Amino acid sequence: MKPTLFVLAAGMGSRYGGLKQLDPLGPNGETIMDYSIYDAIQAGFGKVVFVIRKDFEQDFRDKILSKYEGHIPVEIVFQAVDKLPDGFVCPADRTKPWGPAHAVLMAKGVIKEPFAVINSDDFYGRNSYEVLAKELMRSRDRKGDYCMVGFRLGNTVTENGGVNRGVCQTNDGLLSSVEECKEIKYNDAHEISYKDSEGIEYKLDVNVPVSMNMWGFTPDYFDYAEREFAKFLDKDLTTPKAEQVIPDVADALIKSHEATIKVLDTDSHWFGVTYAEDRPGVMAKFAELHKNGEYPDFLFKG
Repeated sequence: MKPTLFVLAAGMGSRYGGLKQLDPLGPNGETIMDYSIYDAIQAGFGKVVFVIRKDFEQDFRDKILSKYEGHIPVEIVFQAVDKLPDGFVCPADRTKPWGPAHAVLMAKGVIKEPFAVINSDDFYGRNSYEVLAKELMRSRDRKGDYCMVGFRLGNTVTENGGVNRGVCQTNDGLLSSVEECKEIKYNDAHEISYKDSEGIEYKLDVNVPVSMNMWGFTPDYFDYAEREFAKFLDKDLTTPKAEQVIPDVADALIKSHEATIKVLDTDSHWFGVTYAEDRPGVMAKFAELHKNGEYPDFLFKG
């Protein structure tokens, strides 16, 4: 059974101004999402499901979905703040979405096969889709047999300043915890390091795995995630900006011994446009990938 690719596209980029998902960055006007869909098709994914906001539907269908028609089946689901589990009513003043974990729940009932979750505005690289597709296609004999792609830290940092990364602790290849390390950057000795809340500097190995929000689940995940989201709402329903992220759910399931999450290694280089200043460098990287023959001139011809 071919796995499905689930794309988190409901949080339209605010930090960078404009809709990051529609920003043409490739030499022929390609968006980062175009490369993700192309790489996923090459790796063996059989369907794509996007989660978007309802008010963005027409734009999305006209500018994005039309490209992929005839190349891979596509479905859309909508994230809305009032789509909550039974027994919960959304506060009238709530405007901020409930976060990525809630966005994934929007696909319950639509996705019935193993699936990957990715951000819409991150470039993950071909190899990451290949290792993830291979893992999702193997047979399973239990619930809670999940995975994530662990990018090598050195393949995700930039020379342009500090970044925050979820550094993964593993045990026999399985995720045990994700520690959010802030302001990771190259120090004066060109070593990768970060400082803790007290200003103490710690060096990090270039090959330590970090999470870039590229996960692999089976459909049994939805029931677990719905339960964890209800627990989150019990606590934070009236907290205006509270949100639940996927590592919160993963951590709860690891601690309850209901799931294991295999950390998959990849040699892919991650990049994205976090700030407007990142844009020229990303465009140069895409131009180089086309020049080297990794991508054809046009990803989705006729």
